[in-house]
Formats: sequence, structure tokens, C-alpha cells
Amino acid sequence: MSGNTLGLLFTVTTFGESHGPAIGAVVDGCPPGLYLSEADLQIDLDRRKPGTSRHVTQRKEEDRVEILSGVFEGKTTGAPIALLIRNTDQRSQDYGDILQTFRPGHADYAYHHKYGFRDPRGGGRSSARLTAPVVAAAAIAKKWLYEQFGTEFYGYMSQLGEIEIPFKDHTQIDQNPFFSANADIIPQLETYMDELRKAGDSCGARIEVRARKVPIGLGEPLFDKLDAAIAHAMMGINAVKGVEIGAGFKSVSQRGSEHGDEMHPDGFASNNAGGTLGGISSGQDLRVSIAIKPTSSIMSAKQSIDLDGKAISVQTKGRHDPCVGIRATPIAEAMLALVVMDHALRHRAQCADVTVAVNPIPASRPGSKLD
Repeated sequence: MSGNTLGLLFTVTTFGESHGPAIGAVVDGCPPGLYLSEADLQIDLDRRKPGTSRHVTQRKEEDRVEILSGVFEGKTTGAPIALLIRNTDQRSQDYGDILQTFRPGHADYAYHHKYGFRDPRGGGRSSARLTAPVVAAAAIAKKWLYEQFGTEFYGYMSQLGEIEIPFKDHTQIDQNPFFSANADIIPQLETYMDELRKAGDSCGARIEVRARKVPIGLGEPLFDKLDAAIAHAMMGINAVKGVEIGAGFKSVSQRGSEHGDEMHPDGFASNNAGGTLGGISSGQDLRVSIAIKPTSSIMSAKQSIDLDGKAISVQTKGRHDPCVGIRATPIAEAMLALVVMDHALRHRAQCADVTVAVNPIPASRPGSKLD
């Protein structure tokens, strides 16, 4: 199986299955000398892990990460960093009934035809469980980028099903299970999820993710555009069906007089481009939005076929997120951090000695509202 590695200079290769003994990642290309401990990685893993509220899967995984290599006396050595997360709460018997059937909306059908067989336990290799080691790996990138450039990442949910969530205050994001930047709407979101669970159904979500203090010059003007790499990484997240950079599809209805971000000595007037110009970072905030589909594993029966092509009714049992988007914010942050880290190292390798006469302008004009 190919396609398990993300990145060119800063690479992350994941391994394991949802119900195997463990999952993990090998991170290669991390610069030496970075102070790194398991505690640095655990913070984001705790934000992503299951069982944190009644609105997500009740699978109880502590997701304790172990660093097996690449760190000596508290600092990275430049060698590959092996990360391990042990699975401790598998209930594989929940999936015994679907071994001979294909679940609608899942990877089962395509996976079977590609490889000739599949691991039905929790989706096996195609499970969103594999995002845990990605989040751990990205914590390394986040720390290096912050120490080098002051770069910071944050994300939030902007829509749950039909409910749009107006942005109010980023300090509220980590104070609720929805990663909402609006505390006032939490009761409505909780009621919505409770009703959805009782109905045996699921919903999608929209997640916004941002990177601040991104260095200018990351990315290439053609096939390795920074925004193209971001879209590639975001589409690698389970259940993501759409990616927008900056104004995204709103660009269709905008006019050039509105869309083009004016530049002034005291900063950019807007950020419709989402932090990239011609595929290269402009120094503005990277603005990314992803659309996550409704969870395919639902209690309501749906029509499908079995291995013999016969019609059958499928009802998925087990412990599942009624909305996988609820836990997706740390994952989206992680993917953005991995792309920025990889391109930061690529830029350093080729253009570290480049100097220009014109000083960069601020990312935004004083008083402008760009989010």
C-alpha cells in the first residue's frame, strides 16, 4: 500500500489500523536541537481524543503518545522520530456483521475492489483513528515553527449541520466540546446533537483553520503552490469533501474591484486570497475552510449489497461520532502545520540567502477585520 507519507523535506508516515495493537507515525526531516518531550505532543492529542463529551464516540482511548527514537537528552537529533499510540479500547465484535457486506458511504466497496479484501474492524487502515498520530507529529512542527517565526495555528467550527455559528471570540474555542468561538450557541448545538443521536442519524460540519505569522515566500509558483499543498493535505483528512482557501467559492460572485486585496504602507486591506499570492505565502494569515460530510456509520438502516452482489439492509453498530466534524478542528490545524513546516524547510533550503530591498508590509491594516 502506497500513499502513507505526507511531505517532501518534513515527512510524516503513519502506520497501524483502527483495531490493531497500536497506531503511530515516523517523522523524518525534523531539524536537530529542538527541545521535545511527550508532554509537548500530548496537548493536541487530548484535544482530539474520543470520549471527551456525550456528542462524540464513547470509545475510551487515552491516546498516550510514546517517543521511541529521534530524541536524546530532551532534544531532537535529526534522526527519524518514531511515535507510538497504543489502542486499548477496541470492540472488534461490533463489526462481525459487516464482514460480508458493504456499508453505504464508507470505503468498504472501493477498498475491497482495490485490495481484494479488507479489515472491517472500525474501518481498519481507512479509519479516522489514524489521524491521532498525525496530530502528534504536527505538534512537533507547531513547536518548531513557533520558535522560529512565532507562527501560531488555531481552528474552530463555523457550521454544524444546518446551524451556522457566528465567530465571536477565539478564547472560547477550547472551552466547549464543539471548538466553537461562540459560547452563546452551545445549548442550541447540544440540543441539535441530542436530537440527531435519538434519530439514529448524523450530520456534517464546516471547520475554519488559520495560521498567523507565516513567513513570506513559502510555496512555489506552479505545481507546488502552498495553497495546492494545503488542499492536498486537507483532502487527506477522513470525510473531507471540500476545501476553500480565502474567499473560496465566494470569489465567483465577487468582482475584481472587491476580490483583489489592496496593499497600503500600513498593511493589507483584506485577505480574500487567504494568505497566498501566486501560490506563495504573502505574510498574511493563512485562511482555510473545510467541509466534512455526515458520518456514514449510522443506526438507521440503509440499502446496500453483500459480497455476492445481493441486495441487503445494513445497520451499522458500534461506537461512532454522530458528527466527525466535532473532533476535526485539531486535525485540520495539524494538517496545516505539517504543510507550513514542510514548505518552511524547502524555502530555507533554496532561498535562505535571498534578500529584497522592500520591507514587508503588515499582514493587516490597523482596525481592519479580516476573519
